[in-house]
Amino acid sequence: MPDVSDTAPDFTLPRDGGGEVTLSDLRGTSVVLFFYPRDDTPGCTKESIGFSAALQEFADAGAQVFGISKDTVAKHDKFVAKYELTTPLLSDADGLVCEDYGVWVEKNMYGKKSMGIQRATFLIDADGKIAQVWRKVKVDGHVDAVLEAVKGL
Repeated sequence: MPDVSDTAPDFTLPRDGGGEVTLSDLRGTSVVLFFYPRDDTPGCTKESIGFSAALQEFADAGAQVFGISKDTVAKHDKFVAKYELTTPLLSDADGLVCEDYGVWVEKNMYGKKSMGIQRATFLIDADGKIAQVWRKVKVDGHVDAVLEAVKGL
């Protein structure tokens, strides 16, 4: 499970709208990766809208933002269109990146155990090192906290 000061695990994932994103190609800029459980669910929608609303502020602070879930690109495309999201969404359909970042965990919902994505955000500096990690994220106020951390790099 990667932590602060570790090199962020590299990946190449397909994104909404077509194309791919390779983390190591983004060196020289800060990167925010927010992992979320599923498209078009209340918390995930609120978080994605929040990051989209602040996307220009993140860009002005020198950071690119990407959402990652196990949803397919087609599902991401519908989610983006429905809520007019501007944050790029990456599809980790096989879950390997979620495992690399330690966010594929056992969850306990109403006494039922199942595997799922733990809502988490990673701030990666321009050198590809993890600068900050938020695990078990609560959506309210989270985007602002991440933006403040980006401005502090």
